[in-house]
Amino acid sequence: MNEPVGGTGRFAPSPTGPLHFGSLLAAVASFLDARSSGARWLLRIENIDPPREVPGAAEEIVSLLERYGFEWDGAVRWQADSTAQHETALARLIEDNRAYPCGCSRRSLADQPQGPLGVIYPGTCRNGTTATEYAYRVRTTNDPIRYVDRLQGAQVSHLERESGDFVIKRRDGLVAYQLAVVVDDFLDNVTHVVRGIDLIDSTPRQIWLQRLLGYPTPQYAHIPIAVHPNGDKLSKLTGAPGLDPNAAGSNLSKALLALGQAVPDGLDRASPDEIWAHAIRHWNPDTMLGQQAVTAAPEDQR
Repeated sequence: MNEPVGGTGRFAPSPTGPLHFGSLLAAVASFLDARSSGARWLLRIENIDPPREVPGAAEEIVSLLERYGFEWDGAVRWQADSTAQHETALARLIEDNRAYPCGCSRRSLADQPQGPLGVIYPGTCRNGTTATEYAYRVRTTNDPIRYVDRLQGAQVSHLERESGDFVIKRRDGLVAYQLAVVVDDFLDNVTHVVRGIDLIDSTPRQIWLQRLLGYPTPQYAHIPIAVHPNGDKLSKLTGAPGLDPNAAGSNLSKALLALGQAVPDGLDRASPDEIWAHAIRHWNPDTMLGQQAVTAAPEDQR
């Protein structure tokens, strides 16, 4: 099958609980961005962190997306099905001396300076470790990583001083998110990533791994996130309720409004198919240029 002109987009939730309004914004934006350009749209459940997963959450996510009228191309992707490929990528980085074992604990690094993604690793184990339990880190440099985000504009990062060498396989043996998502996007031929701006600090790390592994870099668009009135991100940790499976029309319409899209009177009473037909025809991501947050409605905050 030939790749469509628009390429491939994806929505990749973690099964750590039900989808909430903030999750819906990312799903709606990525779906519309793909469908409005004739692109494929994939659903990938990122189920590689069993300690954080909630039993039944993955199935609940898939069911809710179906109730809301989302249609993805092909079967649902399950990140855990790619663990062999994750390990192969890790082995390549180790063989190329791009990654190394690190025996540092979080406690031992607690006094180090903080960057956008947490502690800036000082390179303690770059030249070797005698630890019997260790993670793997990828080597970074201060060469600038530049890209243009479709919504947030030109971005530049210097990983060694802003992040330091970062973990790509955890001490518990699980491959870290940064490596897994890079490998999976490559395997799925993802060309366009549309997601919340809360993940924009991860993007330079992912671009760095793409370069080391010889993968193409997708185009990125980081949409505004839903927040509480105090500015805290709407999330499971801040009490965001799961989406009502019987309120597709009203919730999809609210999501479109939050994303700056045109919503005619009465659209919230239409069927999901009618809502999607309208939203695809009128999709305009430029309404979100430079925007970083939208305040969620009170009923979506509790």
